[in-house]
Order: sequence, then structure tokens, then C-alpha cells
Amino acid sequence: MKTLLENKYFYYVLSLLILIFFYGIYFIKMFLQRKKGIKTNQIGSTKKKSIFVTEVLMAIATYSIVIIQIVSIFCDLNVMPTTGRLFGFLIGIFGDFIFLTSVICMKDSWRAGISSTDETSLVTTGIYKYSRNPAFLGFDLMYIGILLLNFNILNVIFTLFAIIMLHLQILQEEKFMPTKFGQLYLNYKKQVKRYFGRIKKEK
Repeated sequence: MKTLLENKYFYYVLSLLILIFFYGIYFIKMFLQRKKGIKTNQIGSTKKKSIFVTEVLMAIATYSIVIIQIVSIFCDLNVMPTTGRLFGFLIGIFGDFIFLTSVICMKDSWRAGISSTDETSLVTTGIYKYSRNPAFLGFDLMYIGILLLNFNILNVIFTLFAIIMLHLQILQEEKFMPTKFGQLYLNYKKQVKRYFGRIKKEK
């Protein structure tokens, strides 16, 4: 008789918990903002070609990886040993909580994509005191967690693609932010690292 850790359905449940929690946060936040008349999804709305291309590729990456993740889960495509899979669950759940915290701290200034027309505030409190991009960090950790839970070459390729596109989106946003928030953002950028950590002031 198989033990719990040898049962593939156990890992189905762990993987689905991570995904349902993460995307539940994402879509509930979008729904709540929509009720206030806020368009959360601004991906591809800009006319600037470089930003538009990056955002469209990011959208393709983030939508397609969901399909690969689900296929990996239900087709039981995995070569990772038990210890690695359990570690993946912890990373994935940690990513979920980071994403949840970032969405809560961002309040109604949270957007997916760059918008030059929406009035938003620069959030530098809460988790944003330690990361300029905690929502993206949450995405990355969730992807890595699911990858370790369901490790296969297809999942590796799409995970890398998604993480790279999210990073390119961050770089685009870093170019845009000074045009919207000016010196306030530049000062913030000098204090907080892109993904995690405070920047020590030189004496």
C-alpha cells in the first residue's frame, strides 16, 4: 500500500491549493476593483511599441504556463523526488502569501500592465518597504513552487519563459515610473531593491 507521500493525488492537491489560492487572489482583486469602476488589467493598452510587445509576450507567457501547469499536474509529469516536491509546495505557498500581501498593500493602485492615464499612488509601505516588485516576486515563487512539485522539461521551459517576461516587464515599468512619480520614485529606488531587500546607505 502506498504511503501519503507516494500517492500522486497528494501532490495534485498540493499543486491545486497553490494555484487556486494564487489565482483566487488575482481574480477577486480584479472583481472588487471592477465594482469600483477601476480597470485592473491594463496589459497592451499603451501605444508605445516596446512596452506593448513586452506586455503581450508577458500575457502569452503567463496564460500559457497555466495550461502547462495543469497538464503537468493531471498527467503526473514529474521526475522530482519527494523532498524536492515538498520544498516546492512551501515555496509556492510562500509566493501566494507574498502576492496576497502585495495586493493588499497596493489597495486600489494595483494594476496589471502600464497605464499612463490612470491616477495611482506610489506605494512604499508594508511589503513595499522591502521589495519594489513583491507581486512579481510572488508570481516567480509560485511558478518555481509548481515547477518543483511537477518537474518536467516542458514545465521548465515555460517557467523560464514566464519569469524572463515578468523581469522584462519590471524593467519597462522602471523606465516608466520616473515619468509618473519623478524624484519620489527615484528616491524610493535608491532605498529598496528590485526583488527583495533594503539598500544600505553609504556613509
